[in-house]
Amino acid sequence: MKQQLAHIALVVNDYDEAIKFYTEKLHFTLIEDTVLSETKRWVLVKPPGTDGCCLLLAKATNDEQKSRVGNQTGGRVFLFLYTDNFLRDYKDMQQNGISFVREPVAEAWGTVAVFKDLYGNLWDLIEPKTT
Repeated sequence: MKQQLAHIALVVNDYDEAIKFYTEKLHFTLIEDTVLSETKRWVLVKPPGTDGCCLLLAKATNDEQKSRVGNQTGGRVFLFLYTDNFLRDYKDMQQNGISFVREPVAEAWGTVAVFKDLYGNLWDLIEPKTT
């Protein structure tokens, strides 16, 4: 049997502001932006250099969904972004105005820092140790 995660839905306030943040601040690639209706689009972005899982940017359409924007996991780290060069990406993200809520720490398994996306979701930026 073979399975894989294809997309993770990330609830956002606005498609265009989310696309701008992920493509300009984090350098993600816009994979698809298809209009499905007057209010709904199919928007996929992914980190550079990967063929793995994409983020599906899903616009909040009701009060319950809007209440989840920026806090899909109750304040826990939500997403984990691996990098092959922590220092390069950390400095670039700082220059792009990304807010870090936990400064870099060297752990036995790699280097990690926690940042917020444009809505406040928490992410780990991780460079795993190579063996």
